[in-house]
Amino acid sequence: MRFQTRGVCSSAIDFDVVDNKVTNVRFQGGCSGNTQGVAALVEGMNIDEAIKRMKGIKCGFKPTSCPDQLAAALEQYKANN
Repeated sequence: MRFQTRGVCSSAIDFDVVDNKVTNVRFQGGCSGNTQGVAALVEGMNIDEAIKRMKGIKCGFKPTSCPDQLAAALEQYKANN
């Protein structure tokens, strides 16, 4: 699935969900080290646990962050599947 981000440096997030586990997370743009770290940390994580851990994280003075946007993407995935 591809999710168009809002309010962050990355422009999109691509990911898969297999057996309710998050996999193959790839951020388009953003802070490379941080987005690679987030992607590695959630690899194989239960979708609900990933949402719980990342939802609401802010980036500086921004009301959202790349992890928060990934949580939003996973919520959208759940709503549509």
